[in-house]
Amino acid sequence: METPNGTNSVLTTLMHEVPPFLPEGAEVMTMTVDIPPGDPGTPPHRHSGPVFGYMLEGEMVFELEGEPERVIRAGEAFWEPGGDLIHYQTANHLTDRWSRFVVVMVGVPGEEMLTLVDEEELAARSDRRAPRPGA
Repeated sequence: METPNGTNSVLTTLMHEVPPFLPEGAEVMTMTVDIPPGDPGTPPHRHSGPVFGYMLEGEMVFELEGEPERVIRAGEAFWEPGGDLIHYQTANHLTDRWSRFVVVMVGVPGEEMLTLVDEEELAARSDRRAPRPGA
C-alpha cells in the first residue's frame, strides 16, 4: 500500500482476505493471547464470526477443520472464517518461550465469540480433520 500523502508513515499489508460473511450488527473484540511454553492453547472450538490475527512473538501450531496443521511464526498474519468450522489447535509447541498474538474476533450479536466443541461432536466430525503428523 502507498504511503499517505503528506506523511512519512509506512503502511505494510500483512494479509488481505475477503471473509465469507460478516454478521449483521457484528460485535468486534480485539485482544492479546499469551500461550506458555509447551501449552496446547485453547481446546477445540469455533467462533461465531471471522477471526483475524497477527503473531507478535514465538510460534503457534494452528489447525482448522479440513486443513493440515501449520506453524504461524512471529510477524505472520492468520485468519479463520468462523461459523461452523472447528478450530482444533492454537498450541505453543516451543518449550523454551512464550508465544503471543493479537486477535480481532468478529461475532454474531448475542452469541459467544468462542464456543468449545465437545468430544462427541469431535468424534462425529473426525472425517473432516486433515491427517496430522504422527497421528
